[in-house]
Amino acid sequence: MKTYEVFLKKAGKDEFRHAGALDAPDDEMARLLARESYVRRGEGAQMWLVARSAIIEGEEEFLSPNFDKPHRHNDGSNIAARRKRKRSETEGFEA
Repeated sequence: MKTYEVFLKKAGKDEFRHAGALDAPDDEMARLLARESYVRRGEGAQMWLVARSAIIEGEEEFLSPNFDKPHRHNDGSNIAARRKRKRSETEGFEA
C-alpha cells in the first residue's frame, strides 16, 4: 500500500489545496478512491494525487532564514559599535 496526498482545485483562479490523504495499492485505485472520497459533491474541478514517497521535505534548519548565510545576520550592532568608536576617536582630535 502506498499513501497518496490529495490536492483539489476549484474552477477559476483558485490554487490547489490539500484535501487529505489516502492509502491505495496502486495509482489507478488511488484515483478512484480520491474521486469517491473527495470529489463526490463537486468540491474540485481538478485533482492532483501525489505519492507521499515522492514528496521532498525541507527540514526545519534548512527553512530557517539565512541559516547558511551568516554574513546576512546583521542586527546593526556591529555598525553602531563602529560608528561609536569613530565618534570617540574624532572627539579626541577636536579638543
